Amino acid sequence: QVQLVESGGGLVQPGGSLRLSCAASGITFSIYAMGWYRQAPGKQRELVAEVDSGSRTTYADSVKGRFTVSRDNHKNTVYLQMNGLKPEDTAVYYCRAQRAFITPYWGQGTQVTVSS
Repeated sequence: QVQLVESGGGLVQPGGSLRLSCAASGITFSIYAMGWYRQAPGKQRELVAEVDSGSRTTYADSVKGRFTVSRDNHKNTVYLQMNGLKPEDTAVYYCRAQRAFITPYWGQGTQVTVSS
């Protein structure tokens, strides 16, 4: 059974930092591209950042220079370091595991709220 479990969300003031983690089980983690997505109320889910099986990274323009995605294949975990948080970063953040020709797996999400 595949499980993706996110953690690390919470309430933070503008300009603050959070580190999200997503622990995967039930998959051969190293061969999956791992992505972070977010969905704000009333908006579509959008890609935030992704790291592929070769550790190449992709970022949404809105988070470039502030967020960093990384993976630890020994721990089957992907991370999202978020610095310089803004109120518009408020959303539920989801982890996704993706391989070609395979339906992606999703985590349950973790809430990030940026507010003073």
